[in-house]
Amino acid sequence: MGLFKRKQENRQGYDKKTQIPVIRSSICTGERSFGFKDRETGRVSEYCAIRSDEELKAVLDRFGIAREEIKTEW
Repeated sequence: MGLFKRKQENRQGYDKKTQIPVIRSSICTGERSFGFKDRETGRVSEYCAIRSDEELKAVLDRFGIAREEIKTEW
């Protein structure tokens, strides 16, 4: 039966040619969010909030991104 299935995510994949993985960090509060920045427009599409290093590692594993590839923006 399909009553209690998990909701499937309809997210687009990460395109290395057109997007850059970034972490946006607040100077005041230290709040961090992970997203992808468009190389042409500079527009950031946020994916999720990062509260701990474990959450960041899970996101990196999901997209197959190395920590060195991520840029931090303040």
